[in-house]
Amino acid sequence: MPRRLATTYAGRIAAATPSPSGPSITVTVSPTPAPTPLDTRGYSLPRRHLICAVARILRSPVSHTPLLDLDDYLRSLRLTLTTAEASEVMKALAPDTSLALSFFRFAATSLPGFRHDAFSYNRILVLLFSNRADPAEAMRLIAEMERDGVPGNISTVNLLVGMGVEVGRCLDLASKWGLRLNGYTYKCLVQAHLRSREVWKGFEVYEKMRRKGYKLDIFAYNMLLNALAKAGMVDQAYQVFEDMKQNYCDPDAYTYTILIRMSGKAGKTTKFVSLLEEMVSEGCVLNLIAYNTVIEALGGQLHRLNEILDICSGCLNRPVYSYLIKALCKSGHASEAHSVFCRMWNSHEKGDRYAFVSMLEALCNAEKTTEAIDLLHMMPEKGITTDVGMYNMIFSALGKLKQVSFMSSLYDTMRANGVVPDVFTYNIMISSFGRVGLVDKASELFEEMEDGSCKPDVVTYNSMINCLGKNGDLDEAHMLFKDMQEKGYDPDVFTYSILIECFGKSNKVDMACSLFDEMVAQGCIPNIVTYNILLDCLERRGKTTEAHKFYETLKQQGLTPDSITYSILERLESRSQRTVRIRKPSRNTGWVISPV
Repeated sequence: MPRRLATTYAGRIAAATPSPSGPSITVTVSPTPAPTPLDTRGYSLPRRHLICAVARILRSPVSHTPLLDLDDYLRSLRLTLTTAEASEVMKALAPDTSLALSFFRFAATSLPGFRHDAFSYNRILVLLFSNRADPAEAMRLIAEMERDGVPGNISTVNLLVGMGVEVGRCLDLASKWGLRLNGYTYKCLVQAHLRSREVWKGFEVYEKMRRKGYKLDIFAYNMLLNALAKAGMVDQAYQVFEDMKQNYCDPDAYTYTILIRMSGKAGKTTKFVSLLEEMVSEGCVLNLIAYNTVIEALGGQLHRLNEILDICSGCLNRPVYSYLIKALCKSGHASEAHSVFCRMWNSHEKGDRYAFVSMLEALCNAEKTTEAIDLLHMMPEKGITTDVGMYNMIFSALGKLKQVSFMSSLYDTMRANGVVPDVFTYNIMISSFGRVGLVDKASELFEEMEDGSCKPDVVTYNSMINCLGKNGDLDEAHMLFKDMQEKGYDPDVFTYSILIECFGKSNKVDMACSLFDEMVAQGCIPNIVTYNILLDCLERRGKTTEAHKFYETLKQQGLTPDSITYSILERLESRSQRTVRIRKPSRNTGWVISPV
């Protein structure tokens, strides 16, 4: 009878050496492996030390044959693995799906007495799912399961649905394995149909699920609501929303945003307002996306915007006001933006810089320059410091409207407030004064630039040359052009085009042609505007031969004639008996051949 506390050993012959006194045998002795521990239900408990050792061998950076090393290790200990332990090893190997698959195959073929079950198959499916593997790979594993006679469980079906395996095939497997679908399975089926854009089928599965007493989680509810809203299934979306609340699944901000957008597109403004009230009363915080959705949902009923703002009054802060003003300005609703701005003005002691800039831009775009100037002067009351960019915005608007009488006084105010003009300020003002013929004012500003720290750039010279040339001071314009070159500024295509036009209109065509040749020689490539200017000069002076040659040069440069080019060529035709075949745009075919 063996002693109760005796240790049992196992041994194997390691070597046998012959000798005169008899053979010498070397035996390697190791303790008999302890039996696998069991839990209270009689199931094997995973041996954590063994799982860690196996995973370490497989992930060894120095081994070229980790599976063979593992085989030697397990044989030396006379051990095998349980399916639970194999599953834990595969989990430890994540995210290396390839290595996990190799171990999965190894376990089935090399471990004595080992046989995969649904649990280990599910583990490898989870790894494939997490790495977004091809559904075909999953179905190859299922084929192995069926070949080995291993039935799957409901988790297997859920994983297959989640991986994108065809829904009908998943349901066939569930029926074949005698499984009953649970709530999670129905959720996976709903989401699978929605991902495949089969919204109606997804809703039908949801209805079946609801009748069986199952419910979705907030993520799945929102996914279904979003799909129904996009498909225009408004009544069904409202029904799902009510089901959601009855099942004690509290809607979140995203839920309400979906329904508000849908209601707005469906023209159900009253419904969307009630949803917004409910959203606020439930304590959902409106984010910027929600506010943008509200603006979109209102559509042509922005007169109700104040009603909406009253509902959301507790959520409104300076960043929200800023976003609303900017969004309304961007969509062309300057009046509504101004209403929101006034509300912000009256409800906050300090203003938001971005909101003020958006409002200022909207007023300038709407040609309300007086209001823009008043707003600029009022900004310091709300703690907003004016800067040169704000002034430039108004200067630009005044210049476009030729309201140059306001520009000088605003410029003086700007300097008095300590705001230093930049090159854009000077360029805008010089161009604006030149446009209305105030050459002296423009020259005064140009001289101020030259004497100050803000030096002119090419755009400044172009504006000044244009101002001088188009107001009859062509010699001054040409001298400024030469001065520009002497100071190291390279004239661009606009500089040459301005001067060529000025010389051409002064009947100095030879000078215009000389400038064109200089332009090309300097590597400044003429554009279609430059060609049109010189072509017009030649035509007006009756130089038809030169004009035709010039047109041929235009075509050789690969430029596309525009409507102005064709207008000039038509005038050339009336002057000359010569016929030139040109390509002219047609509404029907794009291009037709027309004689000129």
